[in-house]
Amino acid sequence: MPRTQFVAAPPAGSELRQVSGPATNSISQLLRQRRDPVRAAREDEAAYGPVYALNMFGTRWIIAGGPDAAQQVLMSKDRVFANGPAWQPLNGPFFDRGLLMLDFEEHRAHRSIMQQAFGRPALTSYLTALHAIVERHLGEWSEGSLAQGDPALMHRRLERLTLDVALEVFMGARLPREESARISKAVMETLAGGGAMVRAAIPGNRWWRGLRGRRIVEAFLLDRIPAAREQQGSDLLSMLCHATDEDGARFDDRDVVNHMIFLLAAAHDTTTGTLTNMVYNMAKYPDWQKRARVRSLEMPHELGYDELAELTELEWILKETTRLCTPIQIEPRVAVADTEVCGYFIPEGSVVVVPTLVNHQRPEIWSHPEEFDPERFGDERAEHKQHRMAWAPFGGGPHKCIGQHFAGLEIKMVLHQLLRSFEWEVPQDYIMPLDMSATPIPKDSLPVTLRRR
Repeated sequence: MPRTQFVAAPPAGSELRQVSGPATNSISQLLRQRRDPVRAAREDEAAYGPVYALNMFGTRWIIAGGPDAAQQVLMSKDRVFANGPAWQPLNGPFFDRGLLMLDFEEHRAHRSIMQQAFGRPALTSYLTALHAIVERHLGEWSEGSLAQGDPALMHRRLERLTLDVALEVFMGARLPREESARISKAVMETLAGGGAMVRAAIPGNRWWRGLRGRRIVEAFLLDRIPAAREQQGSDLLSMLCHATDEDGARFDDRDVVNHMIFLLAAAHDTTTGTLTNMVYNMAKYPDWQKRARVRSLEMPHELGYDELAELTELEWILKETTRLCTPIQIEPRVAVADTEVCGYFIPEGSVVVVPTLVNHQRPEIWSHPEEFDPERFGDERAEHKQHRMAWAPFGGGPHKCIGQHFAGLEIKMVLHQLLRSFEWEVPQDYIMPLDMSATPIPKDSLPVTLRRR
């Protein structure tokens, strides 16, 4: 049994419990969490209760498990939990002043301006360009390359597709392939920097590459802002350059850059990861691929906003995929005052972490939580409705993902067309190996046998 560490004792006379946890060092604990976070959490909860302390990234985290704790921390109705100070040590240098790093009134003001680019009118305006990009990419997956019998590395293909979506829909920029690849690499390095174990800029290491990627994307955006400000376009960059709040205030160039870097990274990486995992699950469970294809073949090739919502099977597969492989596995916050979570005393300055991936596999909510079972999201069972935070891959509260509806449209558009044009499979004994150091991505790029229908 490991040594026990204790967080500060509750105030005298308080009925609150004191948080405790294993005194394992940060490196050992980080490796343990990356190997099997769900198993680790179950062991720790059994030993220390649902709210416990871990040493992580050189500091102490308080893990607040379960949907009740998630609701209390993420909704933060008394504004006692802040987002920016929690993410700053992890991703601060890479997403400085992005929406993720802002809190309270400043966050509300920036989000209200950005929301104009993610409301239904804006989302509807993106669909024509989105459809054309998907159609173009699937058309490039030619008969010739498929006929050779080589496995299609789906993560790489989908990564190129989602980058073009991010560049063309978000920025109105269609780039030569070489330049597109350069920006893609920079975006991915920026996002991956936060997962570095050595958190100092040593030439060539992960943290250093993340900072370099940030500078590349920053320069790329700054070059394009003057044109975006000069003429109103329908792309996201142009909308952010022209959007105003109720008092007429608008973002300056630095604000636009900071928000765009975060949005590009989120749209490119988390969407690619979710698409890849959905493709894997539909290969691993071919009956679900067939069910989703039947629905897509019943519908038009090019779908509108409301028609995309009718892809019921894809909706269930999307929800089940993000339950089992959550793009953002944790939601950290910092307590800005002494408070409590589910009866445990939380002292001011504590880093409190909602373990979303672990919550998505809690047996008291989910039947056979380790199994792939999309029907759990159907109306008859609706397991996700047992608690408002039972299923929360996009977070919750004021910092809930602003781009979740765009991501849903993009994912469904891609898979709708993919199902109509192709069939794919993997060997039944194949298990996709995941790199869990940042957002989950396949170590082998997911090789599948891909056939045109």
